[in-house]
Amino acid sequence: MLSSSREGQHGYLETARPAILEHLAGINELLFVPFAGVTLGWDDYVEKVQLALPELKVTGIHQTADAVRAVNSAQAIAVGGGNTFNLLNELYKQDLLACIRDKVKNGLPYIGWSAGSNICGNSIRTTNDMPIIEPPSFDALQFVPFQINPHYTDYQPPGHNGETRAQRLAEFMVLNPAMPIVAIREGSALQRVDNQLTLTGPHPGILFLGGEQQDIPAGQDLSHLL
Repeated sequence: MLSSSREGQHGYLETARPAILEHLAGINELLFVPFAGVTLGWDDYVEKVQLALPELKVTGIHQTADAVRAVNSAQAIAVGGGNTFNLLNELYKQDLLACIRDKVKNGLPYIGWSAGSNICGNSIRTTNDMPIIEPPSFDALQFVPFQINPHYTDYQPPGHNGETRAQRLAEFMVLNPAMPIVAIREGSALQRVDNQLTLTGPHPGILFLGGEQQDIPAGQDLSHLL
């Protein structure tokens, strides 16, 4: 569950490549879900990921004759970033949410970044994206029993009077005091292997829970949240 496809001025998936290839060790074919792409065409999105991961044969799920069958026969699945609402809506529309959830919970390797990480949590209610379309539900894949907030930043531009990210997440906590939120910065990721969850990458994260926030050191074991 990668926070982003890029970090700083690095190229597309450049800093994430080592983690992706390690996670997919022994796998040579990747089924890619491009549904978060809105201004980026899905075929173009597949080509972009293929160029970034030449070690793998990347196939877009929309390019298959039967999407459910493609998930059931996949070696691994990846879900890219973009608009989380469009992504989740398309997964519901194509009846893929339960299929992907079941396969991954039974061992199918999964890679997601940005929107593809948002949908790994309990719901998409802590996404940063604009709700450009209304999915049937905000309930997501629920690979982890908490909320995820990718691209987290403490930065507030000078003169900007809108709410900070922390303030927005505080609003969620008021209405959902028992639901944890794990905020991850660009270049970081949440890695789940069986019942072990770790914050990977060089940057600390933040746990928002019960009206309070707590720093999460890089490399921290977060298995207690599962």
